[in-house]
Amino acid sequence: MKMFLTLLLVILTFPLIYSQPSELLTNVGHRKTISLNGEWRIIIDPYENGYYDYRYQPRSDGYFENKKPKDKSDLVEYDFDKSETLEVPGDWNTQKEKLFFYEGTIWYEKSFNYVKQNNKRIFLYFAAANYDAIVYLNGKKLGEHVGGFTPFYFEVTNLIKNGNNFVIVKVDNKRLRDGIPTLNTDWWNYGGLTRGVFLIEEPETFIQDYFIQLKKGSMDQVEGWVKLNGNEKGQKIVLQIPQAKVFKNIHADKDGIAKINFKAKLNLWSPGNPILYKIKIMCESDTIKDNIGFRSIETKGDKILLNGKSIFLHGISIHEEAPFRSGRAYSKEDAVTLLSWAKELGCNYVRLAHYPHNENMVREADKLGLLVWSEIPVYWTILWKNKKTLRNAENQLTEMIRRD
Repeated sequence: MKMFLTLLLVILTFPLIYSQPSELLTNVGHRKTISLNGEWRIIIDPYENGYYDYRYQPRSDGYFENKKPKDKSDLVEYDFDKSETLEVPGDWNTQKEKLFFYEGTIWYEKSFNYVKQNNKRIFLYFAAANYDAIVYLNGKKLGEHVGGFTPFYFEVTNLIKNGNNFVIVKVDNKRLRDGIPTLNTDWWNYGGLTRGVFLIEEPETFIQDYFIQLKKGSMDQVEGWVKLNGNEKGQKIVLQIPQAKVFKNIHADKDGIAKINFKAKLNLWSPGNPILYKIKIMCESDTIKDNIGFRSIETKGDKILLNGKSIFLHGISIHEEAPFRSGRAYSKEDAVTLLSWAKELGCNYVRLAHYPHNENMVREADKLGLLVWSEIPVYWTILWKNKKTLRNAENQLTEMIRRD
């Protein structure tokens, strides 16, 4: 039990010491988005012939510059216009019986119309894809992401067209000996675009990320930073917390970083008092809002201190399983149901086992008054001495912390 509590404390306190601005585009739910969710065309590719040639080298013959074969000598089965469909977000295992046990590659394709606007930057955002995703827009490769439970994005401002566009994603959920997780787990290996896909529109210089919380060891000192992304980084920034009568003017430096440090009289968050303050951050070209609970978490000997007082954690482990249907949970409704059941059991915390759950789970836990133990799938038969595996784990942990 002591080992598990130590892991919990490391995870709970890590954000308190994580003080450097990140490279993730955070708080997507409060940004201007265009949903690409819904019906996507798919092609099942167990041999990965759409990606590798006969020498098992990545193909270089432009298969995805178009959505269909160019001529009769092409691989005619790679024609999205004639293919079947899956719903996104969603796992493929529970949508089609023939895919229930499938592990391998499935290609996803989504066609959409877009009206370009002047002075806007566009990002293609994936809340999660399990496990290895390679993304193309209009036939051009954007990049790759490894890890099935954390978000990733690509800026597509110069690639997206005014009018018809298409996204293609190669998703591979094969379990790997050197992966995170590894070959042996105790949850179902759901494959696919398991969480939402969005276009995000931002001004040329925008608020990319921010970090606002109590200073470690303090009950009234707030510290953190705001990070701008764009060419006009040296802007004035206004931070407002009206409920706490906080109205602060700060300035970003040449790197777009504005430091936050001030005292405030705050009603601290706890399971019995899950108060969330409405936060508004404004720069000269952008505005973003959020809801933040201020709390202090420390340890003293074998005690966990919440806001300076010892708290005994009583809770349960929850897997990201949909409560009223088969498959991976992803929606706000799923999160409210699962967490409400935990509240009915008398829990004051939940362990989100054994991987980062969707962002709805963390945000709804804040609202309901539940502490969260969040973890990455470093589980069971990990190759502990493999440097590539370690880097993968470190990246997944960093992405989890940055998102939340």
